[in-house]
Amino acid sequence: MRNRKPRNLMYQFVTSIKNGPPQGEASRHAKQAIKRQFSYSQTVFMVTIVFLFLPLVVLIVYSFNESTSMKWTGFSLRWYGRLLSSRELWRALGNSLIVAVSSAATATALGTVGAIGVNWYRFKLRNYVQTISFLPMILPEIIIGVSLSIFFAGLGIPFGLLTIYIAHTTFNLPFVFLMVMARLDEFDFSIIEAAHDLGASERETLFKVTLPICMPGIISGLLTAVTLSLEDFVITFFVAGPGSSTLPIFIYSAITRRGGITPVISALSVVMILGTVLVAVALRNFLKYIAAK
Repeated sequence: MRNRKPRNLMYQFVTSIKNGPPQGEASRHAKQAIKRQFSYSQTVFMVTIVFLFLPLVVLIVYSFNESTSMKWTGFSLRWYGRLLSSRELWRALGNSLIVAVSSAATATALGTVGAIGVNWYRFKLRNYVQTISFLPMILPEIIIGVSLSIFFAGLGIPFGLLTIYIAHTTFNLPFVFLMVMARLDEFDFSIIEAAHDLGASERETLFKVTLPICMPGIISGLLTAVTLSLEDFVITFFVAGPGSSTLPIFIYSAITRRGGITPVISALSVVMILGTVLVAVALRNFLKYIAAK
């Protein structure tokens, strides 16, 4: 009789491990709700992915279509050949790259210096400067484009690459400022104090301590500025002049002239998609390497 009770206890213990904890009505309903929610989320996710990427798949497929219509007539690469021989397109692409790189570099330099100054120093107009810096990000692009167009016309500045460069620098600046400020919010100021204690000047601390630590935010702001500049159409449309068409304006003009998307534009879109994916993957690995250091 003495050995039976321990055996029963041992049997109950082993059985409870195999069967798991007792499931009540509330826990059963909770698990069913979680399953339903997970299944619904998966469905919404798949529908969203199909909705976003199905037009891209159709665009890629019909860029290899021999005909200009939506009816498939055969596989052909002639639109890619015509894409390579289009001088007007390459001129527009060159203008886009010149404006994107120059405006992004200027916005990155100004945004980085502004973020460091606003974050470190206390002055009377600090809140005012911080608020004004975010206005180009909040305002609609058409308002920025019209206001800049009126501003350049009032000063007598002819529309061209210079006006596009100034406009792109203006609306790229808040994005760089925000990203660098986010990096500075995580900054350990004891490092600055240690650098001063070791005899470093303010300039040496800026270039050898602050900027290397903020480098992931600076590079992220630079890449964001380049991307925004390359894809901008609305603001560029109001400040561009003759002979200064960028790639988005060229695509818009080609579509309006032909009355729809041509296979050459489809081929250009495929090349841009592949190039964007390759650059994004390379830069993602590079940023990981920079952040790890």
